[in-house]
Amino acid sequence: MTPTSPLLRCALGAASLLALPAFAGPSDPKILEFATMAGVAAPYTGGTNAIRGVPGGGLPWVLDEAKGELRSDGRLEVQVRGLVLAAGANTGTNPIPAFRAIVSCLSINDAGEANTVNVGTAPFPASSTGDAKIEATVELPDPCYAPIVFVTSPAGSWFAVTGQ
Repeated sequence: MTPTSPLLRCALGAASLLALPAFAGPSDPKILEFATMAGVAAPYTGGTNAIRGVPGGGLPWVLDEAKGELRSDGRLEVQVRGLVLAAGANTGTNPIPAFRAIVSCLSINDAGEANTVNVGTAPFPASSTGDAKIEATVELPDPCYAPIVFVTSPAGSWFAVTGQ
């Protein structure tokens, strides 16, 4: 065979395909991507109507915009702008210097029963105008059905949640 023979070119091409990964997409696909969140509103303030065990903040909150994504390996990115109090003496401001995120999944425990698993991030700085960017990796249960992402206080009361 000469270096330009069609048979040699086919053999070299096939060998190079074997070197490619079996899955050409991202190694950790997105399991949730969002471009909106809803601020906590009455009657979800406080613990009376907690969502998946996560209590609402003590007062209503609003936000201008939010976006984020969660990957199957637990990488989480959340960006909020204008997450501020909607009521009370500090209306229009964020009096909390740091936000956290909580990812809530429906899962199956070792006994084969349905359960809720909530995993949180460390605190991330938040401005007085309610701007913050959270980038972290959380330990997701396997499986993680119907994930919900909350932006919370450092103590874990939610101010914003995915969906509307």
